Amino acid sequence: MRRVARPQRSRLALALLLGALALLSAVGLMATSGWLISRASQQPPVLYLMVAVTATRAFGIGRAVFRYAERLVSHDAVLRLLADLRVTVHRRLERLAPAGLRHARRGDLLTRLVTDVDALQDYFLRWLLPASVAAAVSLSATVFTAWLLPEAGAALAAGLLLAGAAVPALAAAVSRRTERRLAPARGELTTRTVDLLTGTAELTVAGALPRRIEAVRAADAALTRLAARSSAVTALGGGLSALAAGLTVTAAAWAGAAAVHDGRLGGLLMAVVVLTPLASFEAVAGMPQAAQYRQRARRSAERVHEVIDAPAPVREPEHPLPEPATPFPLVLTGLTARHPGQERPALAGVDLTLTPGRRVAVVGPSGSGKTTLAHVLLRFLDPGSGSYTLGPDAADATALDGDAVRRAVGLCAQDAHVFDSSLRENLRLARPSATDEDLHTALAAARLDAWVRELPEGLDTLVGEFGARLSGGQRRRLALARALLADFPVLVLDEPAEHLDLATADALTADLLAATEGRTTVLITHRLAGLEAVDEVVVLDGGRVVQRGPYRELAGADGPFRRMLERERATEELVGARR
Repeated sequence: MRRVARPQRSRLALALLLGALALLSAVGLMATSGWLISRASQQPPVLYLMVAVTATRAFGIGRAVFRYAERLVSHDAVLRLLADLRVTVHRRLERLAPAGLRHARRGDLLTRLVTDVDALQDYFLRWLLPASVAAAVSLSATVFTAWLLPEAGAALAAGLLLAGAAVPALAAAVSRRTERRLAPARGELTTRTVDLLTGTAELTVAGALPRRIEAVRAADAALTRLAARSSAVTALGGGLSALAAGLTVTAAAWAGAAAVHDGRLGGLLMAVVVLTPLASFEAVAGMPQAAQYRQRARRSAERVHEVIDAPAPVREPEHPLPEPATPFPLVLTGLTARHPGQERPALAGVDLTLTPGRRVAVVGPSGSGKTTLAHVLLRFLDPGSGSYTLGPDAADATALDGDAVRRAVGLCAQDAHVFDSSLRENLRLARPSATDEDLHTALAAARLDAWVRELPEGLDTLVGEFGARLSGGQRRRLALARALLADFPVLVLDEPAEHLDLATADALTADLLAATEGRTTVLITHRLAGLEAVDEVVVLDGGRVVQRGPYRELAGADGPFRRMLERERATEELVGARR
């Protein structure tokens, strides 16, 4: 946080100065008013009071002006800081996704990016600046009071230390556990709420909606309990600060009365000695709550740091090699890869060669390393050993800029995001300069154009959040059309038929194989039907290639592929019998 704040140091220093001047104006207003009232009670000529009257007006106006300016400057600095920090976090997430965020939940990431980053403003606005201003004003008020009456100055110093240091330390100690649990509790509530809202239809069908609603209520109740405990500590700190202020003013009045009686203090200054401590406590009144905000911001900073400091699955080269004119041949040799924090390699000793127009299907059970292979091809994950090269000069992919690799190798993921916009805008993400004719051509290749042309609004039809107005097959076809429109030299299709019924899955697989004819394609799939059209089938199991070859050869030979094919056919017969 301090590193990110360095460009804003001048603004923060100015905010500190303005805040100190605002509170010093409040102290000066109270002290001058006390003297003025006492002097006016003696009914002197009005001219004797003009300096004090003018000072009172100046302090009154200055307090408001300095406070407004302090708010303006401090919020401007902090909002700039938060903007820089949010960009930093977003860029880090971009580099971590998707391989580095395999176990992260969407709601928790949302909380870290929004709520936790927003909470960091409290470190400056409600802790650092108030604490610095309180220290400066307390020191000035104590010196001034001690100059008038040392005993009163000592009482004020003790009271300010009690209210500005001891009470906040007590509040921080009492609320430490609660404040550190607030940010994770907010993340838990957001996660459960997002999961509930995005999965309502599926949860309703599965009969799990009541349980999920109860989970959201439980998370909300837990957060409410923590907030109540935090508020109780804030009330305790406020009460103790008020008690310290009352005791300090009483002690100053007692010392002032004794000094007046002994002739060591003029009667007119008695009010100044009493009222200055009263105004000075405005500087430390919010310190107990500031200590709580410090702990809260610290925990939010830790959660943000967990993202920023997460090990990157890809290291970008400082001086990347020039992008090759063609990615072919694309060659994996003895490639081994593992995800961050994973002990066993997700891929081990994998070989693969892609040439122009060659289509390869990668199959295998769940967890066999199929999606990891896609991550490696797109440089979402770097290999641990072996090699990954592109182009006729065998340029090392890890020595190229990651975006350069992704310009050569594109992905159509099983969970490709559909934005809450129109069909046109979802497609033009792939190529912003695309004409309507280009869009229709891509839709036709994905077997979606006839349906789009029948819609009243055509390409301007809104698809809803996450494509809610489309069927599962239509969402997959729209994602495929977007990938085809991008015209990547190598296209990776990751489980395009996942979560679809058998008939829809087979129809989609047949259509995408037809659409990618003549295009270099890596089809990652759990469905084996229709794979006769590919040039080679690679069977993965446990991250290793256990079988490879043409479809007909593998289907006729005893081995893992044939057993997978037999299980798939048995499943289809069982589903058909139930119908």
